[in-house]
Amino acid sequence: MNSNKPRLSIIIPVLNEEEHLFTLLQHLYQHMSFPLQAEILVVDGGSLDNSKLEFDKYKGLHPEFRVEWIQSQTTGRAAQMNTGARWAKGEIFYFLHADSFPPVGFDALILEQIAKGNRAGCFRMQFNSSHWWLRLAGWFTRFNWKICRGGDQSQFISRELFESIGGFDESYRIFEDNMLIAALYERGEFTVIQKTLTTSCRRYEKTGIWRLQYHFWMIYLKHRRGAGPDHLYAYYQKHLAK
Repeated sequence: MNSNKPRLSIIIPVLNEEEHLFTLLQHLYQHMSFPLQAEILVVDGGSLDNSKLEFDKYKGLHPEFRVEWIQSQTTGRAAQMNTGARWAKGEIFYFLHADSFPPVGFDALILEQIAKGNRAGCFRMQFNSSHWWLRLAGWFTRFNWKICRGGDQSQFISRELFESIGGFDESYRIFEDNMLIAALYERGEFTVIQKTLTTSCRRYEKTGIWRLQYHFWMIYLKHRRGAGPDHLYAYYQKHLAK
């Protein structure tokens, strides 16, 4: 195990991610420029599948790499990511969904932005789909506009800035990424790295592209009109949780 303090803490919230977890961890190891300057913290929200076995399989292959499984006391990505941040030893946090795969040299690209004084941001995104709407949605993520942001694009942020904002708002069971991103845009602290992350379209395939997009828009509009976290979560549970 590398004893040097990591610069980058990659924090991955998981819940029943046995299908993607091992592949993602291998992808991260193979696509990092400086793997011994990073750590991976997988924060579980109560998985009932073989996610932990997939994690252990990966860890056994790379004993030299700092990788930890953390059990969150609370389910929900906001709580899981905050838990990861409390455990993290790095000066830069990189929050990543379990089905999102960052580009080659992603760690070096993040460190480069930090060195330039850009303390928070994300990558451009594409879905692993040829559907015209999802390709168009991905194309728009190249622009540094708040409306084009979402958690699937991943999020890097300096520890100092993350702590000054107060981390993720755990009252939001959904929309937590958007709340943090909004706080960053309010402070003028956001950049988009013009390299592409690939994310899964599994939610769109399961729910239907137009149905899922409609309800995402409704959640966004309800938030704009002042709906609180409980109302947004109730809407999500009614229309999208099945």
